[in-house]
Amino acid sequence: MTSVLPPFSRSRPVAIVSAVVVAVTLLATACRAPSKSSSTTSPDSLSGSLTVSAASSLQGAFTDLKVAFEKAHPGMNVTVNFGASSTLAQQIIDGAPVDVFASADEANMTKVSNKKLQSGTPKIFATNSLEIIVRKGNPSKIASLADLSKSGLIYITCAPEVPIGKYGAQVLQKAGVKVSPASLEPDVKGIVAKVTAGEADAGIVYATDISATKGAADGVVIPADVNAIATYPIVAISTSTNSTAAQSWIAFVTGTEGQTILKNYGFGAP
Repeated sequence: MTSVLPPFSRSRPVAIVSAVVVAVTLLATACRAPSKSSSTTSPDSLSGSLTVSAASSLQGAFTDLKVAFEKAHPGMNVTVNFGASSTLAQQIIDGAPVDVFASADEANMTKVSNKKLQSGTPKIFATNSLEIIVRKGNPSKIASLADLSKSGLIYITCAPEVPIGKYGAQVLQKAGVKVSPASLEPDVKGIVAKVTAGEADAGIVYATDISATKGAADGVVIPADVNAIATYPIVAISTSTNSTAAQSWIAFVTGTEGQTILKNYGFGAP
């Protein structure tokens, strides 16, 4: 008698082949999965806090830089302290917890460097020029540096150790003008505030400070041959508790986005 195989026996090879195909497909998919995940962007490695001490004249630009930097690095929290570079330098020398120092002159940066408190070499990241700031509408009719010596005119500046005080004295000396200031303000913002409020007639400030008043005060151009160019150096502090973030901040300030922000505030290129 001829035996007959059950119908299901003839379909077994097909089932085995199908199972093998499915297994191979699943294996191939599993092998491809790491490749897909490795192409995704890794989380930002910067986190924690960062304290930046910056010259008063950088207030507008560095406030915007803080926002942009924190947006680029969501794990970061940046605090920027503004003041006269001389004051900030002394605070760092006295042990203030600062990660980055941005000065409005090289002299105060040198004070920090001489104490071996810098990490790396300071970099010049911006420049600035000077102008005479006068009350809105220029009621005292100031047209030149010589007019600052007019009898009865209230001229204010800062102490010589403050960058703007030093730069202003240099300009007056070049122009051969002698002026006795009515007061010495703590920083350049103090000069701007008093002239804008009408408590003083004039002072010498950075060109960017006049722009920052948005029309609340006017400026008188100082000729290039007697003007002074302020240079702004930046450096990480050796005692920083977040040195990686400090170097990233400096790279951001000196990079394309940082330089664009500084330019928008009227600062010149290094």
